[in-house]
Formats: sequence, structure tokens, C-alpha cells
Amino acid sequence: MDNNFIHEFIDEDIASGRYGYEGKPIYTRFPPEPNGYLHIGHAKAICLSFTTARKYGGKCNLRFDDTNPGKEDTEYVESIEEDVRWLGFEWDKLCFASNYFDRMYECACELIRRGLAYVDDQTADEIRDTRGTLTSPGAESPHRGRGIDENLRLFEEMKNGAYEAGEKVLRAKIDMASPNMNMRDPVLYRVSHAEHHNTGSAWSVYPMYDFAHPIEDAIEGITHSLCTLEFEDHRPLYDWVLDSLEWPAAPRQIEFARLAITHTVMSKRLLKGLVDDGQVRGWDDPRMPTIAGLRRRGYTPEAIRSFCEQIGVSKSNSEVDVEFLEHCVRDDLKAKVESRNVVFDPVKVIITNYPAGGESGAALEYVTMENSRENPELGFRTVPFGREIYVDGDDFMEVPAKKYFRLFPGNEVRLKGAYFITCNEVVKHPDGSVKELLCTYDPATKSGEGEPGRKVKGTIHWVEASSAVKIRVFEYGYLMKENEDGAYEFDPNSVREKICYAEPSVRDAMAGERFQFFRHGYYIEDAKLTDASPGGEKVFNQIVGLKSSWKPEGK
Repeated sequence: MDNNFIHEFIDEDIASGRYGYEGKPIYTRFPPEPNGYLHIGHAKAICLSFTTARKYGGKCNLRFDDTNPGKEDTEYVESIEEDVRWLGFEWDKLCFASNYFDRMYECACELIRRGLAYVDDQTADEIRDTRGTLTSPGAESPHRGRGIDENLRLFEEMKNGAYEAGEKVLRAKIDMASPNMNMRDPVLYRVSHAEHHNTGSAWSVYPMYDFAHPIEDAIEGITHSLCTLEFEDHRPLYDWVLDSLEWPAAPRQIEFARLAITHTVMSKRLLKGLVDDGQVRGWDDPRMPTIAGLRRRGYTPEAIRSFCEQIGVSKSNSEVDVEFLEHCVRDDLKAKVESRNVVFDPVKVIITNYPAGGESGAALEYVTMENSRENPELGFRTVPFGREIYVDGDDFMEVPAKKYFRLFPGNEVRLKGAYFITCNEVVKHPDGSVKELLCTYDPATKSGEGEPGRKVKGTIHWVEASSAVKIRVFEYGYLMKENEDGAYEFDPNSVREKICYAEPSVRDAMAGERFQFFRHGYYIEDAKLTDASPGGEKVFNQIVGLKSSWKPEGK
């Protein structure tokens, strides 16, 4: 992420020695709250924080901002660690805000001793109602004038569990007429008796994020605290906390725009609702925009890092076309994965003049096919060919449309890697559906054995029938669709399951192995679904299709 405005700020800081950075390493952090799984929006923040530290030869911490015990869980902590590592990053220190609770409590007591914080008995509704508006000042709390000793006593009683949630809070004493609403005596601590994933029941008071965040950064020696744009209005409070505590070499907070992608919801609350309601198969459902879901879908960390690099860093919010993300995935996979023949909606073809063998009628030969048209280094493989094969349903039309060059009665096509065949007859079931196609082949047209002396316009793929492997394939649309009001809503039809036939080597696919299914797209073996497959078939998730409608700007 070169030449972005954040790096320009850091360059200025290094050059000027601002905040005492001269001669000290640049130190960043990625600070998620462990209240859900990370999504593609977090990937941008991860890449920015870690690559910025890497660019300047600095360090980056992974820190869990676990100050809200009612919504946090060890499951989320473990998933976040896995996601960061999967994306290709390793942190300098693994930190928890909860490990600083003692220090934060002492900082709050210091603000009280300096006359900069007080215990308020007002309810949350009363505090909200007296905060004022953008055009009118707020009203001071009747408890704002409490003495220092009384505030210290009450705050200690809050810590010791003497009050129920909502009975009392600790507020900063700043300015109820401030034009910045965040500076109108914000709440610093609230009472909660929820069990904490890290500290258990040791605490009955928990710091608010706006109080905890600057202290965490300062304790860890963070030089540049990179935040999304919604924290811009909170920056004065961030600075106020550290200035009031007279913290030396305080960090500098810099804000950047969040990532927004079309057809994609990135609210952890809404995503958790989809999981809790059973509308998706967990946080790692391949339709989910979570990093776990993208990983299971078959996206690569290289593709996601490339996407984050190319979209850059901005000071203003904008929306990225989801097709650009798919383009990055496709661009990364095309030279990495081997191709396999897989037939969707199979139609049986009997090559009537091909040699039959024994009682089974299966005389097989082996033809050679390239593993990748994009990358010759991936080599070749051999594939069985015989009298009976399956072709794709899309590759046959009994009454062909205009400019249709694939298989239809009387037409000749090339079987990829094999021979020319001509369709001679369509055999149907009593209900009129196609049972099989009777074709003939030309033995002189085998691929790799010279030019046959004539050209055909259509080349189709196939699998040999007796050795074909039945697989289950899940294809995905976008999780969210646009309704008639222009808002996005969950699409229950965003997944389709198909039974397909693949060449025999697919049977040996390893867990998580990716392939290009020739002329269909990129797919990944899903070990979790394979293990649960009712017929024992291998199960593959569609990663992304072959065709892209995304175009660079100006083209």
C-alpha cells in the first residue's frame, strides 16, 4: 500500500521527530473486538496495519479490545487469530485490553483525583436526554459537582460490585457545551456483572471503548493508531484522555475509510443474526463475507491481499464492486490450479463405431490433456476415453440456436483432447426427454496426431462414463439481493446444489484442493461437506466463475 496518505503522515512524523518517533520503530496494532468472526472489511484494516509496520521496519500487535463481556467469547478470539495468520501476517505481541484493566482503573482514579471525572447516578436515558443537540448545549448532571473523595469512594464501590448495571457510571468532566457531542462528559466506565472470557468475575466495572482505546495504545507504545473513519469525531476524546493523564509520547490516531462492497453486508450484528437464525450454515458458510467463509469458499490470502492493495486507502467512504474482488481471486487462481473435466447436467453419448471390449462393452484408451492453458509448468495428465461418455447439457441442442456450434443432429465437434464426433441420432425417453445421443467418431482426428484435414468450430469437454466420479457441487449467488426499495436483504436462493460427473482423478482430491472445472469456473473441495455427504460423494464449492464482467475504469 505505497503512496497512501497514511504513509505520507508517517513520513512527515519521522522527518520532524513529532511525538518522539525519531529513532524509534513505527508501531501499529490491529484491535478487533472478539464479538464475532472477522469479515472482508477487517481484512483491509489487517493488511493496512501489518503492511504499514512492515514497510517501516516496525512492529504490529494483535490486540483484542475485550471490554464488553456480554458479547465476547473465546471462540471469536481463536477465529481471529486463525484469520490473521491465514492472511499471511504474524503479530509482534498478542495483547488483551482485559490484561490492562488494573492500569485502566488506576487511570480513571487519577482523572477523578485531578477533578476530571465523576460518578453519575443518572440513567442511560437521562444522560442521553440531557446531552443536548448539535445546535444546543447539554445540561450538566446534578452529580457533576461531587467531591473527589466521594467520587473515589463510589467508584471503588462500583468496582466491588455494590451496584447493579445502570445504577451508576463514571463520566469524564469536559464540556457539556462542546460542539463535538463526544466531548460532552462521555461515560468512561459502566457497571456489568457479566462473566468475562479472560478475567472471569474479577471485575464489576468495565471501561468504555473510547477510554480504553487510547490507554491500550499508549501502554503498548503504539506510534500510529489506524482507525476507520467513524472514529474521526472521537479523536479529540482520544487525545483528551492521554493529555489529561500527561502520557509522554502519546500515539497519533489516523482515520481511513471503511471498506464497502456491493451485494455485501459487513455488520457483525446482522451476520450474527443470519447465523443464529439458521439462514446460513455457520460463520464459515461459503456465502458469508467473513474471512472464514471466504477461506472455505476457496478464496486465497494472496487474492485478498492483492484486492486490499489495489483498492488503496481513502479519506472518504465509497463502495467497491464485488466483481473486482472476484476478478482478483480469478487472476490469482488462473496460473495456480489444474484443470479437470467435470460435466454438469450430463447427457450420455454412445459412440457407435468405437470398439467395444468384452462383456462390459468398455474398451478404454487414455488421452493426454494439459493441466493448465495458463501455466505450462503444471504439466499434463492422462484421462480415460471410451465408447460411452457424458457431455455437458449446455453442449447439446436438438434444435440449435443461431451461431450455436456445439453438438446437434448432423453437426461435428471436437472432443477436447480426443476425437471429432458427429451426432447422428437422438434417443428419447417416453416422456420426450433425451435418453442418449448416438454418434460416430473419426479415428483419424485424435488430438496430438497431426491435423485431420478439416476444421470444426466447436470443442466440448466430456468424461468417460464407466470411470466417471459422481460429485456434489454447490454454486453460489450473492448472499444479499436488492429488493424493490433498493435495500439489500438476504437471498434464500443464493445456493444451488448439483450432481455432476468428473474425470476419475477428482476422486483423489485432497481436502481444500482447488481445480478449474473446464469451462465452468474454479472450485474447491469442502472436507466438512464431503464428510457429511449422504452418498459419500466428494463435495466442491464454487469459488468464482470463469467469466468476468468487471472492467477497469476507462475501458
